[in-house]
Amino acid sequence: MVLGGAAPPASLLKSPREIDIMARGGAILHATLQAMAAAVAPGVSTAELDAVGEAFIRSHAGAEPAFKGLYGFPAAACISVNEEIVHGIPSRKKVLREGDIVSIDVGVKFEGMFTDSAITVPVGTIDAGTQRLLDVTRRALDVGIAAAIPENHVGDIGAAIQAVVEAEGFAVVRELVGHAVGYAPHEELQVPNHGKPKRGKRLAVGLTIAIEPMVNVGTARTKTLMDKWTVVTADGLRSAHFEHTIAVTPDGPRILTLPG
Repeated sequence: MVLGGAAPPASLLKSPREIDIMARGGAILHATLQAMAAAVAPGVSTAELDAVGEAFIRSHAGAEPAFKGLYGFPAAACISVNEEIVHGIPSRKKVLREGDIVSIDVGVKFEGMFTDSAITVPVGTIDAGTQRLLDVTRRALDVGIAAAIPENHVGDIGAAIQAVVEAEGFAVVRELVGHAVGYAPHEELQVPNHGKPKRGKRLAVGLTIAIEPMVNVGTARTKTLMDKWTVVTADGLRSAHFEHTIAVTPDGPRILTLPG
């Protein structure tokens, strides 16, 4: 990153009409995550959760799962349990147990535009340390979003997230990042969850990005399993993931993956 980076290319900036379309798709995505979260329980497989999400998305005219087939991914949702950080492949063999946490990451394509969001959900009752991990990760997302204002920089978002996470003794995943989103699920701008203020690309009105802190209990280091998708913590300790798609507006950040 360079101090005082330039604004993103105009091709990444969306009009108010395009942002409104994304918000309509984002409302479907929010409801999808709520439906999937409601289905989380001990004894439920991650494949069953995926089926709930895909059916819910397809029940809305003009909406389809953004991840299914993307880069060859076989499911509608990335569903990651405990030490799995992201990109977990849903499976009938992976059954949730009391005390687990499950991260659900979903994308929706609606009227040609994409949104992306994730939540981490407890399975039954979880211990206090795991609950703190979830609370801190959610708060890190909130402060990252709050930093997404015109004339700030990508580094301001990462610095805000990193400060919250590290103050609580957790680790920010550095090998995975947020990104621009809109006409493609991943557009050409990275949004790291660490950084320094006033560095990186300048945030301009109309920029739409997915901000997604991934926070580990132990080491920040990761490894990818033999399925070539699932990314896990290198030490086997737990990880949490929360994500919203937002638009940079003259009035501050607009969260596009909330109820309409």
